[in-house]
Amino acid sequence: MTNYNNISDIEKGKTNAIISYLHIIGCIIAMVMNSDAEKKSAFASFHIRQSLGLTLLSMLLGSTISNFDSWLVTGPFYLFFFVLWTYGIIGAIQGKMNAVPLLGPFFQKLFKGL
Repeated sequence: MTNYNNISDIEKGKTNAIISYLHIIGCIIAMVMNSDAEKKSAFASFHIRQSLGLTLLSMLLGSTISNFDSWLVTGPFYLFFFVLWTYGIIGAIQGKMNAVPLLGPFFQKLFKGL
């Protein structure tokens, strides 16, 4: 968990952070809304990177995993991503910058330009 105490930035970026977790469309909307230099929020950028990473990875791996015709394979996969997504959106709602377990630090490095 990153200790981030800039209350005004959190309040400014909270809506964008929450919107970013609404699949790929939400990520795109949040990126556009957070792209203005005057309105850019570090809090929103953090959550945009987290949600974009989760969304792209779940889409990429999901297309492969869904070819298995067994809930024993696909069920745990989708449950894993649902738990990570829930962790991320709850952090956004609570105003915390918690990286999702296992993958969060990687997403922050990979999408650092956002």
